[in-house]
Order: sequence, then structure tokens, then C-alpha cells
Amino acid sequence: MRGYKHLVCVASGKGGVGKSTTAVNLALSLSHLGKRVGLLDADIYGPSIPLMMGIESGTKPEIRDKKYMIPISTHGIKVNSMGLLVDEKTAMAWRAPMIISAFNQILNDTVWEDRDYLIVDMPPGTGDIQLSLSQAVKITGALIVTTPQDVALLDARRAIEMFNKVEVPILGIVENMSIHICANCGHEEEIFGCGGGEKLASQYQTEVIGRLPLDIDIRERADAGAPIIGSSEGSSAEAYLQLATNMDERISHDLVHNVKEPKISITDD
Repeated sequence: MRGYKHLVCVASGKGGVGKSTTAVNLALSLSHLGKRVGLLDADIYGPSIPLMMGIESGTKPEIRDKKYMIPISTHGIKVNSMGLLVDEKTAMAWRAPMIISAFNQILNDTVWEDRDYLIVDMPPGTGDIQLSLSQAVKITGALIVTTPQDVALLDARRAIEMFNKVEVPILGIVENMSIHICANCGHEEEIFGCGGGEKLASQYQTEVIGRLPLDIDIRERADAGAPIIGSSEGSSAEAYLQLATNMDERISHDLVHNVKEPKISITDD
């Protein structure tokens, strides 16, 4: 597959931890930092990226040569999703072979046009899509999104173990809903506990690469198709921008320090 330099999976072991919201605002934050970004919604059963990105219902990607899809341009990034290819009321009652076939098609037949990053919003869990992606393309790394409480951490561990088995690097832990910010007084409270992300990171020799707040403004703007990055300022937007900066620096650092030194072999031939 061509059209991007780095493919980053945004994954979680369970649903409801804010994975798609994180993927959207991460993509927009990278674009804000001057990167060319593509966003692929790989959640076949529950594609939510078109709504969050403000793409009008009924919009379809342009098809070229009866095969290749031209992603939708919105908020300065390129987007494709199963949600753009089927009616929003259609129930995706598919078996595993159909899911893998559909996913491979939307991944490989989208023309991304030289993106620096392709951010892939993965479905929750550790199933067919995750395994198919890891076998189909080279993945730069995965971000594991979790909330601080123990129930979410249990499932996040399973996601990390799955990526380790298929040799996908873990770029870091994203602790979502880390702090609740009161809309009236600005008081901060750790509703879902604290320290969960750090505990998980230490167990797997990685780091907490971002802490994101539980803020009603994030939810309202996502529902309205106007994500908080680019439409608002404040601590919540700054948290996503810091996450994007940390991830970009982590990838750049790993690329520099993992370059193997050339070996020169001299023979009599």
C-alpha cells in the first residue's frame, strides 16, 4: 500500500473508552502541527468518524477506474470510512471473511496522496480486523486508549498482548477521561480513579503518552461534527495537541535510534 509514511493504530480492548474521539482529535492535532494526515475508520460495525468529522449524510467517496476511492477532504485531512459506503441504518451483520474482505478493500483501494500519517481508528477488541491489518501492512505502532479504572485496564492489557504477539510496537498508553473538568466552576476531579495508565505502562515497559480530560465540550463538538481541535481553545485542546506532539517525537526518536549501521564487507573478488 502506498500513500503514507506512518500508519498508527488507535486501539482499545473494549468499547466506550473514547477511542474514536481520540483518533479524530489526534488526526486533527497532527494536521495542526503541519503534518499531512489521513484518517481511516476501520470500525466496520460502528463507524462514527463521518459524524464526528461533520461529513454530510449520504456523502460518498469518488470512485476512479471502477476501483480506487478518493477520500473525503474535511477539516484539512483525508477521511474514508465504511460509514461512507453504506446507509447509516444498515446493520453490518457480516461473518469474519466478509469483514476482512471489506476492510482490506477500503484500506488498500483508498488513494491517500502522500500522507505523513494515516491514523486508523480500530474496532474495539482483539479480533479479525486487528489481525488482518497487522498481516496486510507494516504498522508504525499502536496507541492503546484506556480509562483509569481497573475494568478498562484489564481489556487494555489484552490489546497490548495481541499487538505484542504480531510484533506491532506500542507507542504508548493514552489515558482518556483522566480528569473531569466541571463546566460551571472548572473544578477537576478524578472520577475514574488515578494511576491506572502509569501502572499499565510500567508493566509493559512503555509510557503514558497522553492524558485527556472528561470534558462536555469535547463530546458536544464531536456530536456536532466540529471537533474541539480547530474549533476551540483551552486545556482540552492543548491535551490533544500535546498527545500528537509526544507521539510524533516518539516516532521520530525511534526511527533515528533504530537505524542499523551499514556493514562493509571486503573480499578478494
